[in-house]
Amino acid sequence: MEAVAKLRNYPTSPRRMRLLADEIRGMEVEKALSLLEFHPQHSATPLSKLLKSAVNNWEQKNSGQSAADAGLVVKTIFVDGARAIKRLRPAPQGRAYRIKKRSNHVTIIVDAKNN
Repeated sequence: MEAVAKLRNYPTSPRRMRLLADEIRGMEVEKALSLLEFHPQHSATPLSKLLKSAVNNWEQKNSGQSAADAGLVVKTIFVDGARAIKRLRPAPQGRAYRIKKRSNHVTIIVDAKNN
């Protein structure tokens, strides 16, 4: 039985978060957690927290089983764009440049390896 965890409105551009999501897609959970722990990107920290949350959700759904014994795998992970905050930056001759501060939603689905 699979378990889901979602991270909503995280203030990083979706493109940056997708770089990390692509690295851990299809990986075993233990391996993905160790990769994220030492990854230099700042978005690795919330992604590892989200992965731990998905593992805990799986353990609650499958009471009596531990995640280490089941061999959990990151079955699906996807990053969607969220709201973008619009700001103005001063520009020459009285004009203004628009800046879009993007954010994203991340969804992780974990499942046992044999399923």
